[in-house]
Amino acid sequence: MAEAILRMTGIGKEFPGVRALDGVDFRLLPGEVHALMGENGAGKSTLIKVLTGVYSIDSGEIELAGDRVAFAGPLEAQKAGISTVYQEVNLCRNLSVAENVFIGREPRKFGRIKWGEMRRRTTALLRQLDLPIDVSKPLSHYSLAIQQMVAIARAIDIDARVLILDEPTSSLDAGEVAQLFRVMRRLKEQGIAILFVSHFLDQIYEIADRMTILRNGRLVGEYVTAELPQVELVGKMIGRELAELERLDERPPARTSDPLVEATDLGGRVAPFSLTIHEGEVVGLAGLLGSGRTEIARLLFGADHAASGTLRIGGDQVTLRTPRGAMARGVAFCSENRREEGLVPELTVRENLILALQARRGWSRPVPRKKQDELVAKYIKALNIRPDNPEMLIRNLSGGNQQKVLLARWLILEPRLLILDEPTRGIDVGAKAEIQKLVVELSDGGMAVLFISAELDEVLRLSHKVAVLRDRRLVAELPNDDTLTTDVLMETIASGGAK
Repeated sequence: MAEAILRMTGIGKEFPGVRALDGVDFRLLPGEVHALMGENGAGKSTLIKVLTGVYSIDSGEIELAGDRVAFAGPLEAQKAGISTVYQEVNLCRNLSVAENVFIGREPRKFGRIKWGEMRRRTTALLRQLDLPIDVSKPLSHYSLAIQQMVAIARAIDIDARVLILDEPTSSLDAGEVAQLFRVMRRLKEQGIAILFVSHFLDQIYEIADRMTILRNGRLVGEYVTAELPQVELVGKMIGRELAELERLDERPPARTSDPLVEATDLGGRVAPFSLTIHEGEVVGLAGLLGSGRTEIARLLFGADHAASGTLRIGGDQVTLRTPRGAMARGVAFCSENRREEGLVPELTVRENLILALQARRGWSRPVPRKKQDELVAKYIKALNIRPDNPEMLIRNLSGGNQQKVLLARWLILEPRLLILDEPTRGIDVGAKAEIQKLVVELSDGGMAVLFISAELDEVLRLSHKVAVLRDRRLVAELPNDDTLTTDVLMETIASGGAK
């Protein structure tokens, strides 16, 4: 086994009221893909931020190629050969591809940027990654998958010895993931060490050579991927055997309740569609990225305006012009983009949790502090939000716990229809199971749920029926009976509903 290019020993990091890392050891070998595994809140992001100088360490030491290092920030880490590509691509979409690759280090002569050389070098670099695109076009012209490839190209062009990929596949389809993995294997052959973070277990077993598992800020162990069965991996991540988890294996029975939402030829940024959602019914929306799932959610929440058709809620015909109008009708929407459309990172857990209730009351009628504390304590306990400190800034919570706060924000309103857009994306196995269980409980209690997920297994596990979309058209509505499988859903998506 080769000598480690990166070694972290006894790493400790503490925040007010939270010990995020407790004596963690980690090593990374040249020319390997090493997965960093653990639930949200296990310490993965903190370990990466400690490594790249975002946070200083309280204890322990870091060695890079045998030399002890302590970076003052990500730029210093990058200069030393450690580059990071995050889930949210941190590039300038208004600039060209070439400008993004060379931003801050443009080739110059007599103080002027050599545009032709910059474009030629970028084109050559991207061809090495099987990405023959026009580098003079704005980055915004290309898909998120290509933007991530551009971010990786920039990272490796700065003489990277260590490449950190933090949830790079969360918004990619199967073909885009395969392209990314081809690039990762090529980089691995060149001797670059890759630290890979993902919640998709199948991807981990496809691409990772070894893995390190963290739980509650502590090291569980380091393993060869091929030698650790997935069942054991899950058990080590959550601290109990998989058999102890509550499983949702039975298909939900069909609902015979009254219609709650009736959309008839409703159109806007999607082709006109008709869809009925009954009280206590979970309706899944299935389709590829860009198929129109989120657009339907936004129409039903009044975030986008309908250009045609009618909408009835509880038997009354309504015209939703704003989200506030939808909230008044008992509709709640938990967006997939929790960073930009959900969380206010400068506020505490308590303040984030009561935002929707306060908006419905109006800002002239503040929610009494005693009432706030009662509600927040109730939902922190009900959704097992960790840490259970309502005065902690929400930006210091893990992704899974941030998602639970957003869910709690809407559940306080006791909505009649809860729209969940990718509620389990980018969160760990344990948090995902808790949210799935919650959806079932809400449905059993009579709440209607519109459930959107890129994971077809998850859609089948929770939904009473599935509406299938392709190219912003609703092409099929399928009852979730014994004949409906993920293969059937994929065939329906591929065929556009044609028999």
